[in-house]
Amino acid sequence: MDNYDVAIIGAGQAGIPLAYALTARNKRVALIERKHVGGSCVNFGCTPTKAAITSARLAHLARRASEFGLHIPAVEVDFGAVIRRARAIVDQQRSSIERGFDAIDNPKLIHGHARLAGREGEHFRIAAGEVTITAAHVVIDTGTRSLIPPIDGIRDVEIIHAGNWLDHFDLPQRVVMIGAGVIALEMAQFYRRMGSEVVAIEAMSQIAGSEDPDIAAALQSILEREGIEFHLDTKVERVARRGSAVVATVSGGQEIAGSHLFVATGRKPNTDDLGLDTIGVEVNKGIIKVNERLATNIAGVWAAGDVRGGPMFTHTAWDDHRILLSQLTGDGSRTTNRVVPYAIFTDPEVGHVGMSETEAKKAGRNFQVLRYEIRRNSKAQELGETDGFIKVLIDPGTKQLLGATILSTEAAELVHIYIEAMSAGLPYTAIRDAVFIHPTLAEAVQSAVTI
Repeated sequence: MDNYDVAIIGAGQAGIPLAYALTARNKRVALIERKHVGGSCVNFGCTPTKAAITSARLAHLARRASEFGLHIPAVEVDFGAVIRRARAIVDQQRSSIERGFDAIDNPKLIHGHARLAGREGEHFRIAAGEVTITAAHVVIDTGTRSLIPPIDGIRDVEIIHAGNWLDHFDLPQRVVMIGAGVIALEMAQFYRRMGSEVVAIEAMSQIAGSEDPDIAAALQSILEREGIEFHLDTKVERVARRGSAVVATVSGGQEIAGSHLFVATGRKPNTDDLGLDTIGVEVNKGIIKVNERLATNIAGVWAAGDVRGGPMFTHTAWDDHRILLSQLTGDGSRTTNRVVPYAIFTDPEVGHVGMSETEAKKAGRNFQVLRYEIRRNSKAQELGETDGFIKVLIDPGTKQLLGATILSTEAAELVHIYIEAMSAGLPYTAIRDAVFIHPTLAEAVQSAVTI
């Protein structure tokens, strides 16, 4: 039975860099993966969705050609080719990761389902596919999967979700989307720009539930302008197949029909078959309980990525590997006390960091809201991308940035100016007083804090 210093269960965005970093520090590491390396990001999330969204944006811009003095007679979408391009990028990235493990034995990539099987002395026993290993430390990085809600009839109809959308090569005629969160909004706009009719059903009173109401309302207006239909404060009570259509019956008895049903109602942790109970790891609704150092209640067992709760982003999972490296081989000073940004990759995008106005009010913070309309920015006018605004929260006493949200083209890039300032503890005046290049979208970031 092979023994390792660290066994990492799950070759995701925390597990892979951690495996290499530990090996570089003379640790013997096993990296166990049940299916595909790369995690959800590479295999069905960030990588293919952004590839597909790029195709959709090009189609959208081509339809707008006359605004720029150009004439494009017709825009023809080859949906199958769009999906094949996205899949090819996935295959390339996944193959690249796998090749990195081919010629090395440390870290050792083991293919198979991993399950904890109690202890072997001071070490943990892990059944990994056809082999059993032991390890002094175990890191769980098994990610999440699409949560399918217990809606009457949903198990009897074919559904599309975040994990299988790449398996569908035919353009849906009409997509009924259950949910209006991040995944739902990105995919709704993708399908709409490809040529599908799209209707989204959301139980909450706004789309993008984590955003301030003004951000959500502005984004909804933009998406509705493109032809996406929203039903808010609406609960799906049952779904059924009727001939070639799938029909969702919602609260009030209204029926909403489409050719395809896309379910985007959240994520479920992949922790239900890991044998966590054999060593007593505490779990709450599938989420592994950890402290700020990503340590569980069992010494030597750690969790990273989505399964540890909190922000479920690729970039936070990647940063988790730095936290764990600090705990396992460093001084232990790095923790989850960090500035966490995120983006919604609609078009225009939403880029966010820090507190929202809603959160600041709940926390009782002293704050001032600064707002700048993107249409006032010269580069946005020149690009023909004037939708959106920037919203910044500052502490008027300390001049510190409390949070920022950008709704605009390239918002996911622009928000990094605020991210860097907040991470460095700089006041908003550092951005205000800098010299920015003209004409750039970045000037809008500065203009928003020029008071």
